[in-house]
Amino acid sequence: MAEAEHGAHGATTDPEEERYDPHGDIPAGTIPQITPVAFTTAPTGGATEAPTAPPAGPTPAAGPTPAAGPTPTVGPGPAPATPTPGERTTPAGPPPSSVPPPAVAPPVQQVAPTVPEPVEPTPGAVPPATQQISASQVRANAAAKRVLARLMRGENPPTAPMSLVERLAGSPYANPAIPAAPHESERRTLDFALELAETMFRYGAGALEVETSMIAVTTALGLRHVEVDITNQSVAINHAPKDGTPSTLLRVVRSWTSNYAGLVLVHQLVTEIAAGGVALNEASRRLQGIARRAKPFPKWSVTVAFGMFAALFVGVLGGGQLASLIAFGSNLLVSLVWRVLGRWRVPDFFVTMASSFLVTIIALMLFAVHLPIAPAIVVVGGILLLLPTARLVSATQDAINGFPVTAAGRYLSAFLTFAALVAGIAVASAVGEMLGIARINVTETFPPAYPYPVEVLMIGAAVAAIAVTEQTSRRLVLPTAAVGIVGYLALTGVGLLGVGDRLAPAASAVVMGFLARIVALRLGAPQLVVAVPAALILLPGLTIFRSMYVATVDATQITTGAGGMLTAMAIILAAAAGVVLGDNLARPFTRSATSLERRRRSRRR
Repeated sequence: MAEAEHGAHGATTDPEEERYDPHGDIPAGTIPQITPVAFTTAPTGGATEAPTAPPAGPTPAAGPTPAAGPTPTVGPGPAPATPTPGERTTPAGPPPSSVPPPAVAPPVQQVAPTVPEPVEPTPGAVPPATQQISASQVRANAAAKRVLARLMRGENPPTAPMSLVERLAGSPYANPAIPAAPHESERRTLDFALELAETMFRYGAGALEVETSMIAVTTALGLRHVEVDITNQSVAINHAPKDGTPSTLLRVVRSWTSNYAGLVLVHQLVTEIAAGGVALNEASRRLQGIARRAKPFPKWSVTVAFGMFAALFVGVLGGGQLASLIAFGSNLLVSLVWRVLGRWRVPDFFVTMASSFLVTIIALMLFAVHLPIAPAIVVVGGILLLLPTARLVSATQDAINGFPVTAAGRYLSAFLTFAALVAGIAVASAVGEMLGIARINVTETFPPAYPYPVEVLMIGAAVAAIAVTEQTSRRLVLPTAAVGIVGYLALTGVGLLGVGDRLAPAASAVVMGFLARIVALRLGAPQLVVAVPAALILLPGLTIFRSMYVATVDATQITTGAGGMLTAMAIILAAAAGVVLGDNLARPFTRSATSLERRRRSRRR
C-alpha cells in the first residue's frame, strides 16, 4: 500500500524536486521509509574491487536511487567517490548520513619549476677527469680515520674505576708480586694488614705511606677486591670477593711514640713482602718482633741530645757560650718535667704549655740578674724541639695526597700544640712583667758568634741530635745530618739573593725533601725519617717568641704580634709543603733505584 502511494506520488511530481538528497533534512510530518541496505567493508589492500558495471545507457546520477518509482533520467555528473580502505559502504555508494559533507578545498594550482638554462662549456676547456682511488690510498684513509677517532675519544671510559694497585705508582712498593691465589686465610691476611697500619701510624708515618703499604701487602699475599679507608685515627679495610661473603675490619690508633727506627724496619718488611719473599706467618712474626724491639737509644741519651740541640742552635743564632750553657740546662729540666707529667697521664697540651713556660721564665729571670745573655735566643733553643714538625709535615703531605679528613685532624693537633707553646710564652711574659723584670728588646739583632764554617758544623751536629731524639736508626744519623747541612747551605744561599725570610725556608725545604727521598730509599727507609729532623732548623722559633712577647706585655702591639704569628705560621706551612714538593720532584730519579731489601734478594737469587 505504501509502495503504491509512493509510486503514484513519484509519477505526479517533478523529478528534480523529488530527487533523494542523502544529506537533506526530512520534512516535518513525513514518515521516512527505511530500506534494508547490505553494508560491506572496503578492502584495506592496495587493490579495490571494481563496482558492478551498470547497464548500457546514460550514466545514473551520483548517490543512491529511491526505493520505488521510475528512475529519473539525469545528465552526466561526477563519478561516485571511491571508498577509502576500511570505510563502510553499500553497493550503491556511501550510506546516508545527516552530517553535511566537509568542505572541499579548491585545487592548488601547481607551478612548473624553473629549469635553469644549460651553461655551454668554454671552448677549449678540458673537463675534469675522475680518477679511481687505489687500494693503498683507501688503506691510508682508513688508518687516518682510526687515528683521528682515537684522538677524539679516550682509551678508557670516563667512569672506569681505577685499579687499587695503581695507587702504588711512584711509591717504593710499585709493581708488587701478585700470586695466583691467596697463600693463607683471608681473615688472617686482613688482620695482619690492620696491625701493620696501626704500627706505622703509631710510629709517625703518613696516611699515603700507610695506604700504599696495606695495598702492597694484601696484593702480594693474594687478596683481590680490597678497599682501604684511612680517616684520621681509624683504619678500615674491606674485602669483597665476587662469589664470597664480604668482610670489613676496623682498627683505631690511640697512641703515638717517637720511633723512626721501628718505622724503618716496617718499611723494610713491607718491601720484602711486596717482592714476594716473605710469607704471612713469617711476616706476622717479624712485625710482632718490631713492636717488642727496644728503641736504639736509651732515655738518658735522648735527654742529653735534647739539651745539645738547644745549645748548638743557640750558638748558630748568635748566642755566646753562656747562652748555650743556659739553654742546655733549661732543656734538661724540660725533659724531666715532660717525663714526669707524662707518667701522670697529663694531656700533651698542658705538658707542652708547662715546658714553654719553664724555658721562658728561666730565661727572663736570668736576664733580670743582668747575666750577659739574650733571653729571646735561649727561649728559641728550648721551644724548637717542642714544635710539632713531624705532624705538620705529615698533615701537609696527607692534604696534598688526597686525605683531607686525616690532614684536618693532624693540622688541628699540630695547631693545639702550637697554641700550647704560645700560651706558655704568654703566661711567662705576663709573670715577668708582674715581677718587675725589665722588658726585652725583641727587635734586637744578634751578630754571628762563630765563623760560618763553624756554624755549618754546628748545624750538622744539631740535626744529628734531633735524629737521636726521634729515635732514628743509628746508620741514618750521619746521612740525616748531611742532608741538614746541604739544606742550611741552600737557606743561606737563597737568602743572599734577597728573596726574603719567607721564601728562603721554602726553597731550602724543597732541597731537603729532594735529597731526603734519594738518601732514604737507597738506605731502605721512608723519606719522612730523613726529611723531618733536617727540616727542623727551618722553623721560625725566634719570630714566634717575639710576636707572643710583644702581644702579651704591650696591649697596643696586639696587631703587630698577631701579624708576626701569621708570618710564622706561613713559614712553617711553606717549609712543610716544600718537603713534600721535594719528595715528588725526586720520584723520577728514584724510579729505577731499589731499596736495600730488594737488592739483597736479587743477590741471593
